[in-house]
Amino acid sequence: MQLDFFPSRTLTFYLAKLFIVRILAVLVMLVLVLLALDLLSATGDILAVKGNGQAEILQYASLRAPQLASRFLPYSVLLATLITLVALNQNSEVVAMKAAGLSAHQVLAPLLLTSALVAAVSFGFNERIVTRANATLDAWQAADFGPIPKAQGPSGVRSNLYLIDGENILTAATLSGSGEDVVLTGVTWYARAPGGIIREQIRSPRATYAAPGWRLEDAVRFDVAGAVTERLPALVIGEGLTPQRIMLQSVDADGQSFWELKRSIDAYEIAGRNTDEMRANWWHRLSGPLSALLMPLLGSIAAFGLARSGQLFVRAIIGMALGFAYFVVDNAALAMGSFGGYPPLLAAWAPFLLFLLLGETVLIRTEE
Repeated sequence: MQLDFFPSRTLTFYLAKLFIVRILAVLVMLVLVLLALDLLSATGDILAVKGNGQAEILQYASLRAPQLASRFLPYSVLLATLITLVALNQNSEVVAMKAAGLSAHQVLAPLLLTSALVAAVSFGFNERIVTRANATLDAWQAADFGPIPKAQGPSGVRSNLYLIDGENILTAATLSGSGEDVVLTGVTWYARAPGGIIREQIRSPRATYAAPGWRLEDAVRFDVAGAVTERLPALVIGEGLTPQRIMLQSVDADGQSFWELKRSIDAYEIAGRNTDEMRANWWHRLSGPLSALLMPLLGSIAAFGLARSGQLFVRAIIGMALGFAYFVVDNAALAMGSFGGYPPLLAAWAPFLLFLLLGETVLIRTEE
């Protein structure tokens, strides 16, 4: 029995069923509460746009719910682990399993298997649903919850562009189309003197490629020195900004799938651009969902020890602290990788491997 990871099929299904039901219950609770709080702050902005109503609020909720589910799924697995193991311990079921000859790893095996399946589902959910929700919601927010420009090519709609042309800066709320058919909306051009001092600001609702440069429509120019505002029928700016350069600088890693992001990284490397932030995000697409696999291991301390000893609550707190410590370290490492402080591979995988070894050490030293 000691060499059999799943010594009992009935026990495996029993523990897996308990665990998955609690994961779903905690996840639904967290998503509903957080979505309700988010809607309290976003509803006013949505309804401020003429023509928006209940349908747009429901659309916003449908885009935010996948984001919240993806972000808080590992937390749900952690809380479900603690709830499941504490209940098993209080009912002396863990004692019965160990009395039957099961080791601590065999007790946790059904939970680890369930977590692995949750991690696989999470990866597919992120790739097929969350990335699209991210891209759509970013474009909608960039349009101030108004109509989103229609995409005219495989690139789709991108949002919140920030481009530098020498001393000058070009920003745009959205980008749609591809190649020379690129269209920018919500455009602002900052003409700066040497030293970064802004000389004039030009705003335009729409800009198209003029080969070279970008033709602004219905532009309004504000001269900073003279505090003078004037309307311009047509104006071409940013002659050093090509569509290819803009497409490279407008990559949104959160709005691209795993393979799309890999192609963007390759394009950046060919252009000689820094790819540390995108590569760290790319690796984290794999290590992030796998964090669900760690939660039963980090929370396992709550499963063992006598419930009557009065230490069960302390054990649950320790398990929760270990789980949340992982999320803190993971976010810090990912931020360091984005800024170039850590290599992208190390930033994405080091926290996972560190807490995997930590969880195994605690489990073996205390129970095995």
